Amino acid sequence: MQITIYEVIDGDFLISSNKEKLNVDVIHDFLRTSYWSEGIGRETVEKSINGAVCYGLYHFKEQIGFARVITDGVNLGYIADVFVLESYQGRGLGQFLMRTILKDPSLQGIRKWMLATHTATTFYEKFGFVVLPNPRDYMEYKPQNTI
Repeated sequence: MQITIYEVIDGDFLISSNKEKLNVDVIHDFLRTSYWSEGIGRETVEKSINGAVCYGLYHFKEQIGFARVITDGVNLGYIADVFVLESYQGRGLGQFLMRTILKDPSLQGIRKWMLATHTATTFYEKFGFVVLPNPRDYMEYKPQNTI
């Protein structure tokens, strides 16, 4: 799958899919205290970045947000690890991040998008996501000691 670097600027804010700009310290610090990745190791975060299309959200050159997409480029795009640092929340930056991901030319044509959330259902509904009508059709497998 060919991924082209995609960047969008809105005022003082930049979203870039250029992994060279990512600040792994910022990403790891946030994720290791999040409800979905509590205690995650830095090496695991680095591996997850390497295996995904990633988007950094920046205020000037400071990273203030992140999201990644796990995809084959055709059938499924799974959005994960979406965050905006608390001091920047409430400014529409999460919406800016999601709009940018969903409009990335490299990801157009994906047939199905998915994500998991316990706290932001209403937020994601703004982008057309819906709660699965029959979640019993989906399964997960979690090997022991993965974090």
